[in-house]
Amino acid sequence: MTARRIRISSRSDLRSQRRRRSHSCWNHLIAAPLWPKHGVNLGTMLRTCDAVGACLAVPRLPWIPEALDKGNTLRRRSCVHWVARDPIPWLTRQQAEGSRLIGVELTEESIRLGDLPAARQRTVMLLGHETTGIPADALDLLDDAVEIPMVGTGHSLNVTVAGSLVLYRLAGLL
Repeated sequence: MTARRIRISSRSDLRSQRRRRSHSCWNHLIAAPLWPKHGVNLGTMLRTCDAVGACLAVPRLPWIPEALDKGNTLRRRSCVHWVARDPIPWLTRQQAEGSRLIGVELTEESIRLGDLPAARQRTVMLLGHETTGIPADALDLLDDAVEIPMVGTGHSLNVTVAGSLVLYRLAGLL
């Protein structure tokens, strides 16, 4: 039996398989970490958004632009939507315009990540505060909540790790 030879893709191979330029903001998938605690998480989420072709919605807080600039390791313009400090009116408007609101949160009605279908319509994925989660008034707006099963001793993942897994699933890449 001969061993299978593994070929590592070169940078030019990878570049040729990807889109030629950034997507436009009509995008059907938006990551919304609307109650951020740490700026580093926003930079990481911005990178994940680029990887799956999603946009990022962030609140207008004084420290957010610097956090995005510092975290944007791609060094090019990314698709960012700015939301007022109180995101509830924005979420309500998104839902009224036909967007599906998916929250990454542990609730009694949460569906498992493996059961989450890929987004077939405009979808906003909400991420809550690292400590307190998604506020109750936003939970009331959700169409679905999704949980990530864990076998370890922790009860949740870092918000950006969790958001990245859900974004990949919603994008149909997992």
